[in-house]
Amino acid sequence: MSDSNVSEFFDSYAHDFDAIYGNKNGFVNSIVNRLFRQAMKLRYQKTLEACTPVAGRSVLDVGCGPGHYSVALAKLGAGEVLGIDFAEGMLAVARARAANEGAGAICKFEKHDFIESDFGRKFDYVILMGFMDYIAKPADVIRKALSIAAVRACFSFPLSGGFLAWQRQQRYKSRCDLFLYSEEQVRRLFADCGAVNVRIERIDRDLFVAAEPAA
Repeated sequence: MSDSNVSEFFDSYAHDFDAIYGNKNGFVNSIVNRLFRQAMKLRYQKTLEACTPVAGRSVLDVGCGPGHYSVALAKLGAGEVLGIDFAEGMLAVARARAANEGAGAICKFEKHDFIESDFGRKFDYVILMGFMDYIAKPADVIRKALSIAAVRACFSFPLSGGFLAWQRQQRYKSRCDLFLYSEEQVRRLFADCGAVNVRIERIDRDLFVAAEPAA
């Protein structure tokens, strides 16, 4: 399945995806969130912790979605945040969130293909949360993230195996390609990509990875 399929799915899904983080959820959605989406909350917390110190620093939020990470880091003191996504619907939600929360001067949201884009610079922190799930060539993304991260790059990887992984695969069959990983696969990927000080933590149904580029 092509990148355009992923883009079209998330473009149409933008407002529903935004609701996962606690906005405008109904009773049924709130139960589903507690049962199946705890990993999203945990990786959000881990990302904010890993982007410390953030005061005055620059952040690239890859696959920024509705902008929750970008806006939170801006409000914590980041000097500059660029959120990129290939779904216009997500970018529209992110821009509105930044404006509503007083972060519009710090956050920019632009449509980019991460691999194809030449940013022409480095960012202190590069975060890729919920992004690797849809990437057919993860090593290319890891290498690029490390090449433009001055301090640290943070990733999440969905775990393979078990009921939750099977349940998610069933839901995404007709939407877009979904790639799941074992912990050993992730460890090999980062070893092959030359990352240093790699921290891998299992958080619910995900792996959270914080890695630094080699000097």
